[in-house]
Amino acid sequence: MIRLQRLVAPLSSRLVITAVSLVLVVSLLIATFATLALRETLMDRLDRDVRDMAHGVAGPGPGVRLNMVPNSVFAEFPENGEPRGTLGDFDPDEEEQLTSADLDALLAVSVDARAHDVDLPGRGTYRVIAQAVLNKNTGQAVVVVTGRSTAEVDNTIESLVFWEALLTLLGVLAAAGAGYVVVRRQLSPLREVAATAHTVAALPLSSGEVSVTQRVPERLTDEDTEVGQVGAALNSLLDHVETSLAERHRSEQQVRQFVADASHELRTPLTTIRGYTELAQQRPEAVPTALGKVEEESLRMTALVEDLLLLARLDQGRPLARDLVDLTRLLLEAVDDARVVAPSHTWRLELPAEADSGDVEVIVTGDAQRLHQVISNLLTNERRHTPAGTTVTVRVRPDGFDVHDDGPGFPPALVPHAFERFTRADEARQRDGGAGLGLAIVHAIVTSHGGTVTLTSAPGDTTIAVRLPRSKG
Repeated sequence: MIRLQRLVAPLSSRLVITAVSLVLVVSLLIATFATLALRETLMDRLDRDVRDMAHGVAGPGPGVRLNMVPNSVFAEFPENGEPRGTLGDFDPDEEEQLTSADLDALLAVSVDARAHDVDLPGRGTYRVIAQAVLNKNTGQAVVVVTGRSTAEVDNTIESLVFWEALLTLLGVLAAAGAGYVVVRRQLSPLREVAATAHTVAALPLSSGEVSVTQRVPERLTDEDTEVGQVGAALNSLLDHVETSLAERHRSEQQVRQFVADASHELRTPLTTIRGYTELAQQRPEAVPTALGKVEEESLRMTALVEDLLLLARLDQGRPLARDLVDLTRLLLEAVDDARVVAPSHTWRLELPAEADSGDVEVIVTGDAQRLHQVISNLLTNERRHTPAGTTVTVRVRPDGFDVHDDGPGFPPALVPHAFERFTRADEARQRDGGAGLGLAIVHAIVTSHGGTVTLTSAPGDTTIAVRLPRSKG
């Protein structure tokens, strides 16, 4: 089955056609009303002339007499006698007698002293009045019909219609030409906007780093105009596309880097396991040492895989438990554990100001196990990456907590990337194991709870601030 597609004209053509159609319709309406009004005026004047002729009928003589004018008609129909009639002037040398057919047509006119149209065969249309007149000589009634031809009115109307048609045609052609020029000029900004869109559409956006620098010129973004609204909307769209493409590229790079880092982290324990396995095969006396090292690396690899799985689940948006959690208690237990594990550091817990009134509980809604993991990761980082003697202060806030230390701090270049995966500090932080996932897990868990985590660092003053939505209960 053949599907017929409707042809759609360009916007410029449709606007020109619409404008020309309006000009044509208005011109026709004006011409029609002007023609009707002129014809009505001319017919009224003709009727006055015909009535004047009818009022001039008199006659004390043998018949009815009338002062006639060109293109006039006169006929009389005596009660007893032959009808007669003439055309044109009443001059005997100029008069033209009416035929019987003409007289029959005039005799059919109603005798009511009103103007009527009558067609005389071969002579055209006449506007006539039929009236009964008394012949003073004979005393008998005579029906007199007087009138004038409508040819002059008809010729005037035909001439007017001709000129109206000609002027309408010229007006339509002028409107089409002027409309085409004006519309194209007015739509030229829209074509510039379309050109910008086509240029962007031709860019390779499927892969790699893409920079969309094309924009609609500022002069075409005035939102007080329709074209300006389109231009401003396109620029907003291009800004959004550019931002999205940059974010996509950044995400792709992060995924590639993540895969590379994860492969590297897994490669190290696997290489170690393989090496000690070969050692055990070659030297039986080294089997206990090899098995111990294999177990150590297996545990390290297991912890790494579990961290990666946790990050993957959080990235997928898997729901966490939503229970009421006493954050103050979790922080107190974690600080007590840290004092036991790392006695070389000074551990402090600062409660909020409300502690004087006895209200020291900070209740949040979330997953207690994951929040405990956040606190544990932060304190483990403090223990591993700060030197002995560092004072670590955990401050309880009404909307979360801060972890502060007076250690050497993060390198300035690392601060913006501290919560990215497989990010490690340099030797100044005394790297001691770990795959660089601790802070990434902290960020993922806090974000999943609808909170935020920030880092500010300077030598002797490093603070990680965790903010969580408080419970509404």
